[in-house]
Amino acid sequence: MNTIQDINSAITEERNLLLTHPLYARIRTLDHLRTFTEFHVYAVWDFMSLLKALQGALTCTQVPWFATPDPNTRYLINEIVLAEESDEYIDGRRLSHFEMYLDAMEHMGADASGIGSLVADLRSGREIAPAIAAMEVDGRVKDFLSYTFDIIKEGQPHKIAAAFTFGREDLIPDMFGAMLKEIQAAFPGADLSKLVYYFQRHIELDGDEHGPLAMMMIRELAGTDPVRWEEIAATAKEALRKRKGLWDAILEHISL
Repeated sequence: MNTIQDINSAITEERNLLLTHPLYARIRTLDHLRTFTEFHVYAVWDFMSLLKALQGALTCTQVPWFATPDPNTRYLINEIVLAEESDEYIDGRRLSHFEMYLDAMEHMGADASGIGSLVADLRSGREIAPAIAAMEVDGRVKDFLSYTFDIIKEGQPHKIAAAFTFGREDLIPDMFGAMLKEIQAAFPGADLSKLVYYFQRHIELDGDEHGPLAMMMIRELAGTDPVRWEEIAATAKEALRKRKGLWDAILEHISL
């Protein structure tokens, strides 16, 4: 295993389970959609930590500054960070995609207190693992978050890039495309412009720009090392399984 095609073959089953997940068809009311966002916001938030972990590993973010070894990976991650952390919002403001999502949640009446409490807990100085453990949420949300921060803590850029790329960037255009169709069909009269903008922005960026950049980053980080390629595949598989667990949790809560 030493190519992107090999990785895609290895994760086909996990990826297809997500793309055909019954959750999409079960979002039939605004309350269902609000519940979805109240769970999904954790994935929006921890994605930013994967992103910044990669930037920290692949660029110099300290003073005094020194050039990191590979200018290609430097460029690739900085290009992605630029949009994810300071993209243009529907109203012309510059916001991170996490801030956009929170604003969309508020606009549609969803409850963002859960993620707000987690962020406040971390801002107060609590470590990430005990902060996640203390959350009053479905255990699969905790599993999802814990896996992300375990990979970050391990500190191996190719594994962080695997979770980032195959668990997020490469998956999002197809996954959100399915989600957007369901939303627009189910709620033709509701004002979901901000949430739809968020989804559409991700589809555009990840499909046309960030997805290909992330794949280039994977190739740069793995090189010709067969062990790294195997570790990338294993990390990608587990990241997709954790995402499915999150989706399963949302589906169960919607069905209550």
